[in-house]
Amino acid sequence: MERASRKVRVGIVVSDARDKTVTVEVRHAKRHTRYGKTIPVRKRYHAHDEANDANVGDTVRIEETRPLSKTKRWRVADVVERAR
Repeated sequence: MERASRKVRVGIVVSDARDKTVTVEVRHAKRHTRYGKTIPVRKRYHAHDEANDANVGDTVRIEETRPLSKTKRWRVADVVERAR
């Protein structure tokens, strides 16, 4: 039996102050249901970074995983682009 594919998001690291944890901000656009206006939406996820590899400003890919703590349900899959 195959497991369903896990959700994947791409976002920017906004905080790396905690050990093995980063805060990733994911932005996308959403259409208002009634008026059709495009509204920018942002959401912040706490992600597990085992190697402490990601730094503030890096673009990272995160994927859903089992609960690792009270707020962590995501882990850093890889760093897409380094900050300058």
